[in-house]
Amino acid sequence: MYLIARPPLLPAARKREPVANHEDTLLLENVSIIIPVAPNEPALETLLQDLKYCRNEIITSSEGTRAKSLNAGAAKATKDFLWFLHADSRVSAENIIEIAQATRMKTHNIHYFKLAFEGRGLPTLNAWGANMRSRLFGTPFGDQGYCLSKRNFHKVGGYPEDVPYGEDLMFIWRARQAGIRLNALSSSLRTSPRKYMVHGWGKLTLLYQWRWISMSLPEIAKLMRGHK
Repeated sequence: MYLIARPPLLPAARKREPVANHEDTLLLENVSIIIPVAPNEPALETLLQDLKYCRNEIITSSEGTRAKSLNAGAAKATKDFLWFLHADSRVSAENIIEIAQATRMKTHNIHYFKLAFEGRGLPTLNAWGANMRSRLFGTPFGDQGYCLSKRNFHKVGGYPEDVPYGEDLMFIWRARQAGIRLNALSSSLRTSPRKYMVHGWGKLTLLYQWRWISMSLPEIAKLMRGHK
């Protein structure tokens, strides 16, 4: 018998623990943080303020497309682990502590966070759906903050630059097809809901669902053939 999970009542967001309160414990010695940025990205400075106590390598990259920016940032990285963040993400002390622990204890996995949107409103339902999709189908998206070893990044072949969209989803499918396991972290990575406000909640929600299904079906077939 299958149980269909229903969206829970959504409580007020838990207060973020300021990064500055943990300044002495947030050293990510072996992690390069890579942030793809669009020209004149307004949210970048806020993210950099979140990360200023980490004292680790932070690489911003702008190469025309997100996939090219991510790959170019990875090529510049000097550390053994790569943590990919979107410019409009908001990083908490809990996020950083979990990454530090995960990269020590589970070195062969792709780590990702639960998704949360800042504020209230309809995007909170999208976050709930994204977390259910990640848990049930193993397909987190890029705004959930992938972190993995540089070795595994090269094993996957980097982000595909030949797709018009969904490079993060394709990266996850190719990683799974290569035998790399996912590891869901317990804290939430917050991001801005601005894209829903700009493009419309219903229109963007339907577009993302169509892209996820249409891109995933062929990759599921490849994954199943690989297990035979």
